[in-house]
Amino acid sequence: MRVDPWFDNPCPIARTMSVLGQRWAVLIVREAMLGRSRFSEFRERLGVASDVLSARLAELVAAGVMEAVDYQRPGDRTRSRYVLTDAGRDLAPVLAAMGQWGHVHLNRSQSSGNRFIDTVSGEPVSVGFRRRDGSSVRPADVRLVERNHG
Repeated sequence: MRVDPWFDNPCPIARTMSVLGQRWAVLIVREAMLGRSRFSEFRERLGVASDVLSARLAELVAAGVMEAVDYQRPGDRTRSRYVLTDAGRDLAPVLAAMGQWGHVHLNRSQSSGNRFIDTVSGEPVSVGFRRRDGSSVRPADVRLVERNHG
C-alpha cells in the first residue's frame, strides 16, 4: 500500500482523502455499490488500466473499505471478488453527497440514471444536515469550525 502523508493527519477529512483521494478509488467504490465485484467488471466499466486497478483495489482492501473474497469457477483458477466492508458501505452518504452536488452544480443533459434510493419505498433519498432534534439545516447555514485542542 502506498504511504500517503495525510494518513496520520489529525484532520479526519485529510485521513479520508488518504484513502479516497487517489484517481479511480471513489469510482471503484461506486461500482461496488452498484453490485460489481470482479476485477474484470471494474476494468470494463471504468476503462482503467489493469495495473492501476490492481493498485487501487489493494489500497482499498488495505484501508478496510473492501475485502477480497476468493472464488473459483469449475475448471478455472482461483480469483478474487472485491466486496465492500461495513466501512465501505458507510461511504454511501459520502458518494450520495458527491452525486447530489454533481447533479446540481455540474448538471449534464446526458447524466447517468444512478440514484440512491430507499430500499423499502423505492423513493429517491438525499443527503443533508440535521440538528440533534432531526430538523433540517440548509448547507448555506452550516460552516466548518476549528476546535482548539488543549
